[in-house]
Amino acid sequence: MNLHVPTLIARKRDGDTLDPAEIRKLIDGYTAGEVPDYQMSAFAMAVFFKGMDAVETAALTRAMLESGEVFHHPDGHPPVVDKHSTGGIGDKVSLILAPLVACTGVWIPMVSGRGLGITGGTLDKLESIPGFKVAIPLAEAQAMLAKNGVVMMGQTDRLCPADKKLYALRDVTGTVPSIPLITASIMSKKLAESLDRLVLDVKFGSGAFMKTEAAARLLADSMIAVGKEMGVEVHAVLNPMSEPLGRAVGNSLEVIESLECLEGRGPADLRKLVLDLAEKISPVPRKELEHLLDDGSARRKFDDIVRAHGGDPADLPKLGQIHHAPLIRDFPAPCSGTVAEVDAGWVGQAAVQLGAGRSRASDSIDHAVGFDHLVKCGEHVHQGHPLCRIHARTAVDFEIAESMLEKAIRIEH
Repeated sequence: MNLHVPTLIARKRDGDTLDPAEIRKLIDGYTAGEVPDYQMSAFAMAVFFKGMDAVETAALTRAMLESGEVFHHPDGHPPVVDKHSTGGIGDKVSLILAPLVACTGVWIPMVSGRGLGITGGTLDKLESIPGFKVAIPLAEAQAMLAKNGVVMMGQTDRLCPADKKLYALRDVTGTVPSIPLITASIMSKKLAESLDRLVLDVKFGSGAFMKTEAAARLLADSMIAVGKEMGVEVHAVLNPMSEPLGRAVGNSLEVIESLECLEGRGPADLRKLVLDLAEKISPVPRKELEHLLDDGSARRKFDDIVRAHGGDPADLPKLGQIHHAPLIRDFPAPCSGTVAEVDAGWVGQAAVQLGAGRSRASDSIDHAVGFDHLVKCGEHVHQGHPLCRIHARTAVDFEIAESMLEKAIRIEH
């Protein structure tokens, strides 16, 4: 089939439904460099305005996932499962869920991303563990999966190269917030893991990409429909991201909090969300998952992950000393009362200001900075009582973060 790309763009611009074979040809041409960026930009904008149905979105997802390598699991392998979050502030769920679920006899080949903007990234958090390698070739990843039941890695150049190329293009052409394009980007990377089951943690609110519950529902429904088209069992859980998850925001600080949760402690909201998601993809009931957190099994599995990825589990209890910000000070409550709001969006912006996040993909990350001991909505505080602890590199950074937290945290008398 010869593809005339301008005609295809014009048809999508006018709201036509494209054939899966046409979509495949377009993505293959783009991956090979035969379709130039300017044509792909025009196509992305046409999709942005006119959308795609479930069959088209599934065809786009399949073409993107088959543009490179995929996981191949041996005959008789255990069920292969994973979880994806659309991102949030203080969202360290993957660090706890992956080892926990791996304890239940399934395989979890977790391909994760880096943080961008106010949203933190699993890879950045893992890299705050000295020696932890996330750039794992697929063959090595498959061997780690067979041995430990879990691998936590970044997207390789050969895994969904079409997605990598198209995502960079969307980022600079104003076409990121398109449900079909978001769906194909997320699902192509996840389904390249050759999954049986996937759970989606779809966030909405001030600290999320989707600001409203209705928008989050649209995205969840789109991803479930694509899973159905492609024969993968997909569950979606909608969760508010109006306040940060847990009490820590920042890379090493979130790893420290994850370790607490893996030892049966940690914030109640974090533990609950981990269990809510894990039970959707685990072969065991919630009660057993709770037991695996409380008896140290999940923590021991995390040690195995760290060892396999080139780190030393003996460093984990010392992360607070390894990444010690020069300036660590309490942020006191200006008055007594009940915490009515801890705005996740403002807290995320303050974390980026400290250096815990990126404004551009090329920015480096400071693993030591961020917030911990953060108050939660509904808690009563007294004037002068710490609302959180700020970990900063300089006094100027500290003051800017402090002024942002004044906007984020609202106390009612």
